[in-house]
Amino acid sequence: MTEEDSESVHTDSQAGEESELSVIQLCGLVEELSYGNSALKTETEMFEKYCSKLDSRDHRPQRISDVKMSAAEFAQLRSRRKSRSRPGGERMIGLTVEQKLDLVQKELEDMKDELRHMRANAERDLQYHEAIIEEAEIRWTEVQRAVHDFEKDILRTISKKKGSILATEKVLKYIEDMNHRRDNLRDKLRLKNISLKVQRKKLLLQLRQKEEVGEALHDVDFQQLKIENAQFLETIEARNQELIQLKLASGNTLQILNAYKSKLHRAVEMYICLGKEILLRKELLEKIDKETIQVEEDRAKAEASNKKLRKQLAEFRAPQVMMYLQEKILNGEMEKTIKMWERKVEIAEMSLKGYRKAWDKMKASNEQLQAICSPGK
Repeated sequence: MTEEDSESVHTDSQAGEESELSVIQLCGLVEELSYGNSALKTETEMFEKYCSKLDSRDHRPQRISDVKMSAAEFAQLRSRRKSRSRPGGERMIGLTVEQKLDLVQKELEDMKDELRHMRANAERDLQYHEAIIEEAEIRWTEVQRAVHDFEKDILRTISKKKGSILATEKVLKYIEDMNHRRDNLRDKLRLKNISLKVQRKKLLLQLRQKEEVGEALHDVDFQQLKIENAQFLETIEARNQELIQLKLASGNTLQILNAYKSKLHRAVEMYICLGKEILLRKELLEKIDKETIQVEEDRAKAEASNKKLRKQLAEFRAPQVMMYLQEKILNGEMEKTIKMWERKVEIAEMSLKGYRKAWDKMKASNEQLQAICSPGK
């Protein structure tokens, strides 16, 4: 290619000065040459891949990778590059920038097509496996339901009525019902399969018609399709932005919901505490009501006694002065008489005590005499 020729000429022109260059400059030149070689290698591989695709399409046996130069041709080419007498000598024809750009664009389109096919195949496989999983889950649910129904309808009856004819008949009836259900399900699936086959034929016919119509499309139609595709992509991008906004709004809503949930939890706890406090206050209020009733009863009794005393006080009449004096004198005389009699009682008690002591002495002496006289007899 042209870049390789220019680099080779540049290196040949500086061949005489290599001995004068420093090690750092030589390392820099080596790095530049290695970078250029890697870029040329990448371009060559891409070009070989593109040519191999063209060869496979055109059924050409030769490939760019099969073309190899011998050592003599390589030495001759190098000697031509080193010769300065013929600056406009023979050079290998390289690709222009536009050709390289076309090649890269075609390679990029091929890669996109491959990725699209791989994505379609992956989605198809994913849908197939999801359908299998869904079918297995439905089947597992049906099996669990059947087991539950069998345990509910049959096993409990058999456990209650062992050896009875009713249990056997119930088991046979259950088996017949299950067979009848399976027959109905088989008929439904067969009809559904027939309808799906008819629908598949219709879709294939429509697809064939679309392909026939698609063969008659022109460049204008493809341009229109590209414009519509761009519009759809813009719409998809706008919808994606809306989806992102909705996700953000959903996140904010979820945060607000969590905050309200925490507030609700605190409110429920406060409600429970207030309920307990209300119960305590009600019990205290009932106790206070009972005490109030008791106090009211005591107050009623006190009022009744107060009324009675007030009535007695209202009916009380003070006696006359002479009568009061007579009663007072009589009361004083009676008190004196009481004191005198109390004194007499005390004297009588003292004399009684003396008599009792004398009696006790006489009784003791009598007992001693009896004790003395009894052994003499």
